[in-house]
Amino acid sequence: MSSITLPSSAHKRTNGHAGRPASRRSAWARRLPLLPALLFVVAVTQVPFVITVYYSVQRWNLVSTNAPRFVWFRNFVAAAGDAVFLGAVVNTAVMTGATVVLSIVFGGLLALGLQRDFVGRGLARTLAITPFFVMPVAAALFWKTGFFDPTFGLLGWLTDEMGLGRLNWISEYPRLSIIILTTWQWSSFALLILLAGLQSFPTEVTEAAAIDGAGRFYVFRRLTLPHLRPFIELTALLTSMYVLENFAAIAILTAGGPAYATTNLSYYVYLEAFSAFDLGRASAFGVITLAIAILMVMPMLKVVSGIFREGGRS
Repeated sequence: MSSITLPSSAHKRTNGHAGRPASRRSAWARRLPLLPALLFVVAVTQVPFVITVYYSVQRWNLVSTNAPRFVWFRNFVAAAGDAVFLGAVVNTAVMTGATVVLSIVFGGLLALGLQRDFVGRGLARTLAITPFFVMPVAAALFWKTGFFDPTFGLLGWLTDEMGLGRLNWISEYPRLSIIILTTWQWSSFALLILLAGLQSFPTEVTEAAAIDGAGRFYVFRRLTLPHLRPFIELTALLTSMYVLENFAAIAILTAGGPAYATTNLSYYVYLEAFSAFDLGRASAFGVITLAIAILMVMPMLKVVSGIFREGGRS
């Protein structure tokens, strides 16, 4: 009996078809352990978002005797005519922008100082990053009594010594007080990223520039700053993402006042939901807030991803 020999191409096709189910099974075997974590993430993030969108198209006030009913996009249209909401948008942009810029400036200065070699540098670095790990509520309470209080606060004592009297910072400069507190917390976060960037800067470049007679300012402007650019962009991106949700400082220091002067989007959503008990408007404003945050972050995210993509190719 003569044996039948398949062509080599037929062998490849046969082995390929036989190997595909095995490769798929192995792929699913690798992904299956991650499925519970994926389901948990979907349950705690996407399900509440879908419920929020569902509430946003309804008129539902918990203190009203009227039953909830669909109003479709009326809650979103109402945001355009809500002066407090529009003011909250402006407050969010101002406080977030100021905090991001000041955090990068002060964090960068601290990073430059802590990059130099001196006795106790390790302890100084530890103390410098401590504010980032303090609970926001605890930090707000500490600053409210320890710094901003006109009678017992440090800033009140300093202004009194300067002949300006004991200023009540929270009532006279409420927005500035929140910016100062938030900058104090997030400067340490900027310090962590920028210090890592400085440590990755090759010392050979600095030594070669010093041999060529370049000054410190020239080295910083022409060499160090371009090297830190992706780290600065990343710091601005992450800081803005978190500061957009600033709640504890506003709730503890000013409660959104005076006259909504320090109410940002997050706190206004809270007021609509738990003060006015209007779940429909609060949900709609929350969806709008999320859309605004995405629009603000997306351009920065593209810039950062492009910079790191170029760095990877180089």
